[in-house]
Amino acid sequence: MLNRQRLVLLLMLVLSLTSMAFAKEPATLEEKKAAANKTLQEFKAQGPIIQQYLDKAYGYVVFPVIGQGGFILGGGHGSGGMVYERGSLVGTASVTLVSIGAQIGGQKFRELIFIEDKATMERFKQGKIELDADASAVMAQAGTSTGANFTGGMAIFTKPVAGAMAKATVGTQIINFSPLGQ
Repeated sequence: MLNRQRLVLLLMLVLSLTSMAFAKEPATLEEKKAAANKTLQEFKAQGPIIQQYLDKAYGYVVFPVIGQGGFILGGGHGSGGMVYERGSLVGTASVTLVSIGAQIGGQKFRELIFIEDKATMERFKQGKIELDADASAVMAQAGTSTGANFTGGMAIFTKPVAGAMAKATVGTQIINFSPLGQ
């Protein structure tokens, strides 16, 4: 009986954290652009490494909020991504996270993906890139002077927003690109 009560309490905790992770995202394109700009400024405030990546990257994707949660099986989603190529907005993106392994909790975080060159950008736009959910992400922290390296033509930075999640998982990020006007 005691084990059953603990399991129920644990599941209630996971559900409450997971529901917190999937917060409302900006709805209009203008709201999404404003949220992406604010997010980019937050990343830049963490240290000079972000500007260094902006200077050398061919493009980048800004996700102002991605929510994820899980208990053994995990999932997440973010739909407010803005895609920039050579400094110009070229489209929007959504991301779906899927993972399996030891995990519990729910969280919201921001993500900034740098795209190294034109060839990688074209593969990204064609939906031919899936990212390891955690393998190449670097958590942006105040005073960061070193960070992710381009792996497979991409470098990923994340910044926690709210919640808590403990995990040792295997997973993927599936990103869908939509050109502006579609």
